[in-house]
Amino acid sequence: MVEPIFNTERHVKYYLRCLKTFLPSAYISNDSNRMLLAYLTLGGLDVLGVLQSKTTPEERQGYIDWLYHCQVPTGGFRGFSGTNFGDERRTADNEAWDPANVPATFFALVNLLILGDDLSRVKRRECLEWLPKLQREDGSFGEVLGPNGTVEGDRDLRYCCCASGTRYLLRGRTGKSVEDVPDIDVSKLISFIEACQSYDGGIAESPFRESHSGHTYCAVGSLLFLRQGTDNIEPAQLVSPGSAKFEALVGWLASRQTDKLLGEEEGEEEGEEDETEGDNQEVSPATEAETGTESVDDLIRGLSGMTPIAGDTISCAGFNGRCNKLADTCYSFWNGAALLMLDRYSVIDDARNRKYLLEKTQHLVGGFGKGVGDPPDLLHSYFGLVSLAFQGEAGLAEVDPALVATKRTVQHLHSLPWWS
Repeated sequence: MVEPIFNTERHVKYYLRCLKTFLPSAYISNDSNRMLLAYLTLGGLDVLGVLQSKTTPEERQGYIDWLYHCQVPTGGFRGFSGTNFGDERRTADNEAWDPANVPATFFALVNLLILGDDLSRVKRRECLEWLPKLQREDGSFGEVLGPNGTVEGDRDLRYCCCASGTRYLLRGRTGKSVEDVPDIDVSKLISFIEACQSYDGGIAESPFRESHSGHTYCAVGSLLFLRQGTDNIEPAQLVSPGSAKFEALVGWLASRQTDKLLGEEEGEEEGEEDETEGDNQEVSPATEAETGTESVDDLIRGLSGMTPIAGDTISCAGFNGRCNKLADTCYSFWNGAALLMLDRYSVIDDARNRKYLLEKTQHLVGGFGKGVGDPPDLLHSYFGLVSLAFQGEAGLAEVDPALVATKRTVQHLHSLPWWS
């Protein structure tokens, strides 16, 4: 059997096109998310190990200067420079129209670290004073501050993850590098996160909603950031091996692996004839099962006689994000990274996941698509790349599953004098 090949050269060319030329017109609607697009592009080149060799020092300094141009004077970063109407025109009355954004702030900080910046120009105090203002009474975080300081944005674990990640990056290993600045309410945030676990073990966007792999990753990542950046914190049950919450969570994540692939439709079996042709076919009496009158007990008893699918008949298996959904490239990351942080990555079949990524969604021109036959895009390309890095793919750098950046970037963070 021929093993699938990871085409490094094509992936490098794909990311360089995204970095140094115009993105396709489909990205126009994401203009305000340039900070995220920059993270996906710079991160991809860093995981491929070519960021330093394929960009010049002058180019990297230009990227750093643009990132700082997106910093808001009262703390945090905006998602792109389009809302910046100048510090001299900024007042308490109009600042809500050019707000700092929680996800953009986290991505900006990681981008700076990827580029080797020492964060010396980051307004750390202002950012850490701004962050608690976005926390609600129930412990959740919003996205931005609106008029009169109102917290805008859903109660969404994505904002919680970016807020706890920002706190981790700027407060340091113990959470006390800036002692005289009020901290977020860590206990309330943990309570909110644990309240998001659903009946099936997965974790939802907010309490009483459907479990989703992306939000599950954000919950686990948030708890890891809080645990690593806070002294004497009690570990949450969600990330405590042996607890019922932990075991249910791992079971739900493991069950997300599937051979049902996005973009592949099941056709009729070869040689199968249409039995409904003709108007004069004899119709046989319907059975109880066909008319839906068979009892639930009879259906359950019938399951015991079913033959399970043999594992060796499945060539590849990706991951979905919710129950009864098809596989999608990015969920190889959301599920895999969560399991890595929980130290349970071994529960999945990484060999078949590799075949899914390389044979089904790796694109001819480089990058990865969402599903089978889809064109590549930055989000799925980066998360497909990182998923392979988790599995030790040759030529890819080791990646930290929480920051979703290379270990080189994490070591750079840890080397900053104020962080440790």
